[in-house]
Amino acid sequence: MKGIVLAGGSGTRLYPTSLAVSKQLIPVYDKPTIYYPLSTLMLAGIRDILIISTPADLPQFKRLFGDGSALGLTLDYAEQPEPNGLAEAFIIGADHIGDDQVALVLGDNIFHGQGFSGLLQETARSIDGCVLFGYPVHDPERYGVGEVGADGRLISIEEKPARPRSDRAITGLYFYDNDVIDIAKNLRPSARGELEITDVNLRYLAEGRARLVELGRGFTWLDTGTPESLLTASQFVHVMESRQQVRIACLEEVALRMGFIDAQACRRLGERLGKSGYGRYVVEVAEAAS
Repeated sequence: MKGIVLAGGSGTRLYPTSLAVSKQLIPVYDKPTIYYPLSTLMLAGIRDILIISTPADLPQFKRLFGDGSALGLTLDYAEQPEPNGLAEAFIIGADHIGDDQVALVLGDNIFHGQGFSGLLQETARSIDGCVLFGYPVHDPERYGVGEVGADGRLISIEEKPARPRSDRAITGLYFYDNDVIDIAKNLRPSARGELEITDVNLRYLAEGRARLVELGRGFTWLDTGTPESLLTASQFVHVMESRQQVRIACLEEVALRMGFIDAQACRRLGERLGKSGYGRYVVEVAEAAS
């Protein structure tokens, strides 16, 4: 399975901060926002990943990650000059996906929960159509909402419904089979001129090939698209890391645990980060694994 992190957009809800820097590079507590969705793909066992962003912001991501080899990854980069909708990622990334399946994650989404890696890997092994991830919310009218039948198949998908049929918000993590490329290429732009991800999902729904995996008790899903949600996410990460003494979305640790790199390589990455608390943590993780 290939991975895509969609890290484009103008981040208007975060102005003026995002006028100067990509919203996916703004810190969530102790690391750039993009670390969180990138770690999600890594936890799914995905090592071949495309980062899509604006022409202005791509050089910053390249400076941060390079070709990904230090983390045992293969990272490529592609431009999305205008925010033409999430589904455009499959057209931009068609060559990257090739004949494979693909996981798309939005660059401002944070997922955290016990057993998440196992759930992702199990889901990736059984893709037939599309798999969406649902999360219970108290205000589903603000989200795309999925209604699920007894067999886990999606019955309906509604975008910001006035009267939601369920409280399961559809998160910014999507797994698809290879048909998604052709589906995206044949979409009609919405009234806003965008290729909507909901239209992709509705196509799979009409074919009876859309499934929802519920992220229930013990899981946390956050996005960081507003100053308030960015602060909430930072507070959450701070509290969890302070109490558990484990860093969330530490890419070096994830790469080590997933077998992408060895302890020696992990230690070198930690030492490169100098005397920061994050760097010291990476060195400690490497020493414990040696």
